[in-house]
Amino acid sequence: MSEATHTLDMTMMFAVHDALRRDLAQLARVSATTDDDPRQILRAAVGWEMFKSFLRVHHTSEDVAVWGPMKTRLADQPDRALLDAMEAEHAAIDPLLDAVDAAIADRESGPQRLGDVVDALYLSVAGHLRHEEDEGLRLVESVLTPGQWAAFGQDHRNRVGADSARYLPWLLQGASPETVAAILGRMPEEIKRAYATEWRAEYLDVRPWNPRIR
Repeated sequence: MSEATHTLDMTMMFAVHDALRRDLAQLARVSATTDDDPRQILRAAVGWEMFKSFLRVHHTSEDVAVWGPMKTRLADQPDRALLDAMEAEHAAIDPLLDAVDAAIADRESGPQRLGDVVDALYLSVAGHLRHEEDEGLRLVESVLTPGQWAAFGQDHRNRVGADSARYLPWLLQGASPETVAAILGRMPEEIKRAYATEWRAEYLDVRPWNPRIR
């Protein structure tokens, strides 16, 4: 299954991965701060809440609408092992998110505990994204039909749901002009207008990772 039989538009997939990497870097910077208690910062950081929420949306949608149909197609083939690895990597991330939350809430532990679990989360998520891009997406292109890929996109949008006003500016923060244009170009006019006139400014105004700085 090494040769792709479909050319699928991966623009959104890579944009999500880039946004997750951006937030991982922000999380690492906050957890390493020495001039304040990073737990207090993260407790108030909308960025941490959005990172968790949108990471879980992305992975749940992949499990249901990407890996699920592919497992059916590849039930008795060697490539099924790669799908199992993708799912196992997803499953390992949720406990690490919970561990970061536990460290943030633990008033008896110092920043060292938080730093350790953030390091583990960083390595787990970054490693998974790299593995998916290096191997998983090639397999996706060789197995899923364009219709199934579109269904994944729709499932993802449904899971974001009413949080679109935060999701779109979160996704596009720091993205290249080409990526911004490609993603906004597929949006309905009312969504593009809301993003340009309201959503982006509101997102930036909350200072997602620096809630104490105005």
